[in-house]
Amino acid sequence: MRKYTGLSLFSGAGGMDVGFKNAGVNIVWSNELDKDACNTYEANHPESFLYRGDVRDTFNELENLKGIDIVFGGPPCQGFSVAGKMDPNDERSTLIWTYLDVIKIVKPKAFVLENVSALAKLEKWKSVRTRMFQIADELGYSCYPFLLNSADYGVPQKRERVFFIGLLNKYLDQELLLRRLQLQKIQPRTIRETISHLGPAGSPSNPHTCEARITLAANPVMRKSPYAGMIFNGMGRPLDIDGISNTLPASMGGNKTPIVDEALLYRTANDNWVVNYHQSLLAGKVPEFAQAPSRLRRLTIKEAALIQTFPEDYVFKGSKSAIYRQIGNAVPCLLAQAVASAVIDELDNKSINQIEYGQLSLDSFIRETSLREKEVISI
Repeated sequence: MRKYTGLSLFSGAGGMDVGFKNAGVNIVWSNELDKDACNTYEANHPESFLYRGDVRDTFNELENLKGIDIVFGGPPCQGFSVAGKMDPNDERSTLIWTYLDVIKIVKPKAFVLENVSALAKLEKWKSVRTRMFQIADELGYSCYPFLLNSADYGVPQKRERVFFIGLLNKYLDQELLLRRLQLQKIQPRTIRETISHLGPAGSPSNPHTCEARITLAANPVMRKSPYAGMIFNGMGRPLDIDGISNTLPASMGGNKTPIVDEALLYRTANDNWVVNYHQSLLAGKVPEFAQAPSRLRRLTIKEAALIQTFPEDYVFKGSKSAIYRQIGNAVPCLLAQAVASAVIDELDNKSINQIEYGQLSLDSFIRETSLREKEVISI
């Protein structure tokens, strides 16, 4: 197998880069604007040239990278996210066109554009998707969107993202690439399996990095699951230690940081305090604004990074809030690796029978699709 060259856009802390490197891509050029993320990226990817600043200021330089194999990256998504204002005039929403400007200059063999699921699913953004497909087609690319959940690819986190994948001068068989992605699926570890080896928060290998207090909500928002509504102050929900996490937000660092029951995590208590408290509320207990038990604490930086499947020795730069933001903004490394591997198998023209995979049934992969209308595929 040949080694593919890659160009990374909107690189952030480099989570997507970790995945593409692990899949066999040699990243020769990257770009990031945020200072802290740049410092993190350079600390972990010294072999890749990093352009610090607005990528639009370096279009002339990109002329020298024509013919690179793969361009990948996730333009800032706040303008499209349901968690934001969903403003089509948000400056950050225009960066998908900047991304495609780079594709026009570099003309890679393939590109992968990652973004929030809302860009793929909402009628509000249909005109944006249509324009993206038109531009890709004019540039000679066959392009389709694939909606993936990171939990299907070994990430202990429910995180849904869309990947627009384009191939130059080659028909992209949507069903075949879907099967390639399906073959990358692996079962995620639980939160306990992912973070318990670090040791308690405050230990040398797991610094206690978030000091935001945890108090019981005087007016809790109840849901069927104790890990869903808001029974504590802020937006930080408790984690199911023997399950997987909900999406880690970039706004972590304060009371939006997820909550861990350390006594349950390290088996110093047999009861599940969160479940018991939730059940008591459902049974009619009157909630009160009070301090939560000391066994509950916030997710640490080390733990958040592992849930995003960063390598354990990954170095992060900046303030605590800046690091939490970098982690929350990242594409989970294992999810990126799965996408990169599927694209590389496509570029290699590797048949499905040539791809080694573990325990997987292909019977479940079939979905009704409309290639003509380029409906997003969710697997």
